[in-house]
Amino acid sequence: MAKTKVAFIYDFDETLSVTYMQDYILIPSLGMKPQTFWNKANAWSRQNCADQITGSMYYFKKVAQEKGIKLTREYFADAAKTITYFEGVEEWFERINEYGKQLDLQIEHYIISSGYEEILEGCSIRKHFKDVFGCSYVFGADGTPEWPARIVNYSTKTQYLSKINKGLGKLEDRAVNEFMPDEERAIPFTRMIYFGDGMTDIPSMKLTKQRNGIAIAVYRPKSQHKKTAIKLLTDGRVNFALPADYREDKQIDKVVKTILDKLATERDLEILKAKEEKKKLLDLRKK
Repeated sequence: MAKTKVAFIYDFDETLSVTYMQDYILIPSLGMKPQTFWNKANAWSRQNCADQITGSMYYFKKVAQEKGIKLTREYFADAAKTITYFEGVEEWFERINEYGKQLDLQIEHYIISSGYEEILEGCSIRKHFKDVFGCSYVFGADGTPEWPARIVNYSTKTQYLSKINKGLGKLEDRAVNEFMPDEERAIPFTRMIYFGDGMTDIPSMKLTKQRNGIAIAVYRPKSQHKKTAIKLLTDGRVNFALPADYREDKQIDKVVKTILDKLATERDLEILKAKEEKKKLLDLRKK
């Protein structure tokens, strides 16, 4: 019998990494401080009536060109080497996969991020993810970005939840809105756990929770971000608000393992119920 699939879906910036992926080395390489860059990029977006994510991608490309910095896929991937993760992140995946395996659960990990796929592809933890959905550039003949190819913002994140639910590929956009019977869907929302850090994840958290999955708001320990996470909890938008510490026996570890125990028990009960129904049918036929 095939193992029961469970999807773990993560935002990246300030959920797995301690700050935005562009802030470590990419923005400093432009000769700017991260806060200065984001302020200018957002101002450019407002002035040009651009989506904030689209605008920041264009602005990054524009400033790099002005400064003579040749952005390539390799340049972005190398930037991933400087990313700092929250405690326990790099050991988390193998440990939680093994726990799931003991319960006959197959855990699939995904990232849905407004960060750059080109950076995510170079991350040390990339190997643990079945797929990564992020913003991406179109690269020209000279190997540098020409224009944003894909945008993942607050609201479009939810379409990737639907793709995971239906087992669709990254580019299968039309099928997202097509009808698919629940029993044919790859991973039901009831077996999804979404990890996010705040307001930008609200649509995805809310959708996951509304469809009886689990939404977890994480926050940097001992920071003001805790207030945001607690507000999401009190507003009923998430199931848990927990410190972003992924080490063994910390809160996230204990909560997630308890959720997996529950999913395995519910599956076992469904199997037992099906057996009882089969007995009833056999008994009725004998009569």
